[in-house]
Amino acid sequence: MADKLVIVESPAKANTIGKFLGKGYKIVASVGHVRDLPKSQMGVDIENDFAPKYITIRGKGEIISKLKKEAKNANTIYLATDPDREGEAISWHLANLLNIDQKEKCRVTFNEITKNAVKNAIKSPREINMDLVDAQQARRVLDRIVGYKISPLLWKKVKKGLSAGRVQSVATRLICDREEEIEKFVPEEYWTITAKLLKEGVKTSFDAKFYGLGNKKSELTSEEEVKKILDDIKDAVFVAQKVKKGEKKKNPNAPFTTSTMQQEASRKLGFSTKKTMIVAQQLYEGIEVKGVGAVGLVTYIRTDSTRVSEEAQNQAAEYIKEKFGESYLPKERNIYKNKSASQDAHECIRPTSVEMDPESVKESLSKEQYRLYKLIWDRFVASQMAPAVYDTINADIEAGKYLFKASGSTVKFPGFTVLYQEGKDEESEEGEIIIPELTEGENLKQKKIEPKQHFTQPPPRYTEASLVKALEEKGIGRPSTYAPTITTILARGYIVKEGKTLIPTELGKIVTDIMKNYFQDIVDVEFTAQMEKKLDEVEEGEKKWVDVMKNFYSQFVNVLKDAEEKIGNIEIPDEVTNEICEKCGRNMVIKMGKNGRFLACPGFPECRNAKPILEDAGVTCPKCGGKVYIKKTRKGRKYLGCENNNGDPKCDFMTWDMPSKESCPNCGSFLLKKYSGKKVQLRCSNENCDFAKTDGKQEEEE
Repeated sequence: MADKLVIVESPAKANTIGKFLGKGYKIVASVGHVRDLPKSQMGVDIENDFAPKYITIRGKGEIISKLKKEAKNANTIYLATDPDREGEAISWHLANLLNIDQKEKCRVTFNEITKNAVKNAIKSPREINMDLVDAQQARRVLDRIVGYKISPLLWKKVKKGLSAGRVQSVATRLICDREEEIEKFVPEEYWTITAKLLKEGVKTSFDAKFYGLGNKKSELTSEEEVKKILDDIKDAVFVAQKVKKGEKKKNPNAPFTTSTMQQEASRKLGFSTKKTMIVAQQLYEGIEVKGVGAVGLVTYIRTDSTRVSEEAQNQAAEYIKEKFGESYLPKERNIYKNKSASQDAHECIRPTSVEMDPESVKESLSKEQYRLYKLIWDRFVASQMAPAVYDTINADIEAGKYLFKASGSTVKFPGFTVLYQEGKDEESEEGEIIIPELTEGENLKQKKIEPKQHFTQPPPRYTEASLVKALEEKGIGRPSTYAPTITTILARGYIVKEGKTLIPTELGKIVTDIMKNYFQDIVDVEFTAQMEKKLDEVEEGEKKWVDVMKNFYSQFVNVLKDAEEKIGNIEIPDEVTNEICEKCGRNMVIKMGKNGRFLACPGFPECRNAKPILEDAGVTCPKCGGKVYIKKTRKGRKYLGCENNNGDPKCDFMTWDMPSKESCPNCGSFLLKKYSGKKVQLRCSNENCDFAKTDGKQEEEE
């Protein structure tokens, strides 16, 4: 019988740790939280220093009975939940349930689930850190009061089922404010002039951009201005007036934090924040790797720190030296600064062993696990490499009284870019721009002058990646809150996701307006960021959590009372569509259900017609010429189906493959994308046509 009991949160983590510790230990899982505030009531005694009323979570009775039985038979108990506030709180709840003295050294933490890390942690247990527990309690109680006080008001004044959370309300506001900016945006006209120039003896032209009159920069705002300049330079000689050569370095990006991992997984892999965290948790808790056994492949995944241990730096340096050569190592170790609000409680997110490169463990991973692990591994190793070096050339080129500028760069030494380049939220013109060797005073030949009209663009809508970035930059929430916040506001119907962009619904706008008008502090970015700082101060032992709550509630209770008196009943109009109800002829409206938005007849209950909102694939059916829609199975898998493929199908066209923008050169039908490893085969959607070709480009997963 094992006399040492180790309690973790998940069975996967228990399985991995069990293989490290051997026969003297029994490893069991609590399967997450065991106690929480009740759902049926607020569960906070405001009059008694905000004392939380914890109850056993429904369905956890059997697990708790098992834990108590195992604890009774053990001489030593170790609480090995995750190394953060929430993990500390789970350990505290377990200690209370199992009657473990608060002063007992029962708490063990490790940043990575590897044999050495786990064994070393077991050798040095500590007491439960009540400052961490109190910081978690403060957040839980604060969010409960905000949610359970404001939500019923929204039910009463707007409609049932709404909620208002402290962080989710700010996130929704950011999306609504951005939409308002876009709606109010007035585009302004501007022009550019690009001269395509040739150096004598060189066949390839290069671009020089119009700068201004003499050395004074000019903004071109009308076609008339442009025409005058074009007339003036029609026969002008372009002369390289000033040529400057140089060198620039591009440093690698820091290894991942939770936020940057979510952003990059969204950009490069098309993962939602929720999906990223689910897959990352699997990599952290442990994978059965062939030839190695169960092991956590990455370090703890909820962190805002870019710190790297010396051991990990040494391991990365050895790998880089062996794989790429000594020239790819920086002269001094790369050290990355944390953001000012960072808690720095953990290291960055990195592989637990650089030697387990993605290809060596690929067959032990699912497709999603492999893609995310490769992203984490590549980013970390690249962060320890030398900068990329570019030769640059900048030239001022005169054309009569006007000045054009040309700039280019070529790779001198690729450095970290041989392994990794960061994704971008918006398209950029990064890459090599080659300009020939120029000498001052040299005449250049006009090949072509290209004037182009542009209009200023509104700010882009948020994506999950850019929203997470904004939340982090503004100090709203913490690493563990980003994914559940976005998931919640999507589920509540406050926002919808179209492609990768997040768009507020009418409901989201109305709720945000109520919050802005009556609960200004709750949706105020600065106020929310300050509250996060106060929670950090509780964690550091600098503030008492009850004092933080008292300060907040003394103002909140008055605001709540004022809102109750002033908010009138609000009716949310249904969004009317151009879709006609085939049963009664009315314009159908958009409703919100448990599975998201759907089309419904406004004549309910007289007419009960309802159907899903379908996304037009933008192609016509190769069988009957009808519209083709992107549909979803009950499990959410996308497929293409003809509009005439319904309950009594006139057309049976359907396919799992998504359409490309290309048409078949043989029959004119649209081509389908068929994925095979990293390649994409384009094949005709017409089953009577056998055209197919390999595109060779693996597109990002949606």
